[in-house]
Amino acid sequence: MSTERQVLSGTGATPRAGVGTVVWYDPETELPDLPADGVDEAAERERFEAARETAEAELERERERTAERVGEAEAAVFDAHVQFVNDPTIADAVEAAIDDGLPAPNAVHEAFADHIEQFEGMDGRMAERADDLRDVRDRLVRILTDGDRVDLAALPEGAVVLAERLTPSDTAQLNPERVAGFATATGGRTSHAAIFARSLALPAVVGVGDALLDVPDDADVLVDGDAGELVVNPTDEEREAARTEETAEVRPDPISTADGKAIEVAANVGQHAEVEPAVERGADGIGLYRTEFLFLDRESPPDEDEQFETIVEALDAFPEGRVVVRTLDVGGDKGVPYLDLPEEENPFLGERGIRRSLGPDADLFETQLRALLRAAAAGDGDLAVMFPLVATVEELAAALERVDEVAADLEAEGVDYARPELGVMIETPSAAFVADEFAERVDFLSIGTNDLAQYVMAAARENDRVADLHDPLHPGVLRAIHHTVQAGHEGDAWVGMCGEMAGDPEVTELLVGLGLDELSMSAVTIPDVKANVETTDTDAAADLAADARAADTRTKVLDRIHRS
Repeated sequence: MSTERQVLSGTGATPRAGVGTVVWYDPETELPDLPADGVDEAAERERFEAARETAEAELERERERTAERVGEAEAAVFDAHVQFVNDPTIADAVEAAIDDGLPAPNAVHEAFADHIEQFEGMDGRMAERADDLRDVRDRLVRILTDGDRVDLAALPEGAVVLAERLTPSDTAQLNPERVAGFATATGGRTSHAAIFARSLALPAVVGVGDALLDVPDDADVLVDGDAGELVVNPTDEEREAARTEETAEVRPDPISTADGKAIEVAANVGQHAEVEPAVERGADGIGLYRTEFLFLDRESPPDEDEQFETIVEALDAFPEGRVVVRTLDVGGDKGVPYLDLPEEENPFLGERGIRRSLGPDADLFETQLRALLRAAAAGDGDLAVMFPLVATVEELAAALERVDEVAADLEAEGVDYARPELGVMIETPSAAFVADEFAERVDFLSIGTNDLAQYVMAAARENDRVADLHDPLHPGVLRAIHHTVQAGHEGDAWVGMCGEMAGDPEVTELLVGLGLDELSMSAVTIPDVKANVETTDTDAAADLAADARAADTRTKVLDRIHRS
């Protein structure tokens, strides 16, 4: 076995690190050979029906176990799997394949093929539906062939699970007390496996690609969920750093710096299932509630009442806090099949975010605003509504005008509503430069450092050739952040940060020094960031931030951070 150190890049699902020994996992069951003398069709139909009943019973048990270990919201994915098991279209296809002479296991495999292919190649939740279908298919085939199932709950201590993909039922079995982490070849940050990993605070890297398949069984690896890397044969220093990684205690109450400045620490939520883990990790509220998930994995957009009920649930989860809801942000790398997004040469610089809400998606925008204004009156917590990718004052004025029009309509209809706080997501250089103009018109600004760094540095982090340039610690980005904070405060707007930078405990003091009022992040790092805020002195933090802004290179910024 080679002992050469190798780094494989993917997407960090959980900002945690773990070291251990590779255990490969392949849930797919081998199909039996086709019988030469045909099949007894009636018998094969009975086998299929029995397998469906067994699968449904398994799923009910796994749902209960997942609800207990991971959370009720996450366990709901198994309800969808039960629906697939009982889907009449799929059942008809299986029986048709049996009538064509296939044994039940082979018929199941064939019947699912078209449905899986339909969702393969799509983005986000639509691609995950293909994984859900594979999960159900493999379960039925395993039951029909009396195949053994690998007990992932009984893996040896220190195991790192590698797999082409992990299903929700696979991930829910992993015990963080024994498993050091996992990595998958496919999947993204919003995949079920990634969501479960964050709920379990389990180190995980997803979407590593085909290079993962070459990592041998029993290899020593480091799962760095913070950097989004799987390191094969890590150095002694890397192993020690991962083993001694400390986690802070959960602080459920609001916190302040050592000298008394209140800093709100909130959670970024990309699925409704992440609300409960955010509460459990001590979030003061939600700093970024991405509404895109409401529009994915379905054939048509959600109606007003469905959006209203979902937002009210989020508000009720934080009765003493604030929930910042971002209006629909599609385009760029975020597609929704039924919205017929245009083919663009550079979609990141094209029709996305508020540009679509004020253009082709105006009807969806109006429906969403109606739901939000109604929820602001009905929910326990305080609602704030944020507009994405606003680049000009004219766009903001048009969005605010739409809010006024919707409020007037609700008033005329006698519908209860309230006007929430309104704000702008600062993601482009133009938005940072005119933040003072925005601040005069809204209640808050929230800095999205992922896109802001991309546009300031003209470098996409997904592009390996220029990813190093995508750096929120570059002095240029830090100066844009500082300018935004100063402009916001001068306009009496509070200023938050909801990009991934906010969840890096190493830069908490820097961000406090830059003057941010709120930091929003993945729920996993909330305890660490809260702990760092409580030990930060604002004067010392301001000195650090001033030095960082004055630096001319990222290296000097890092040196200054490490000296503090």
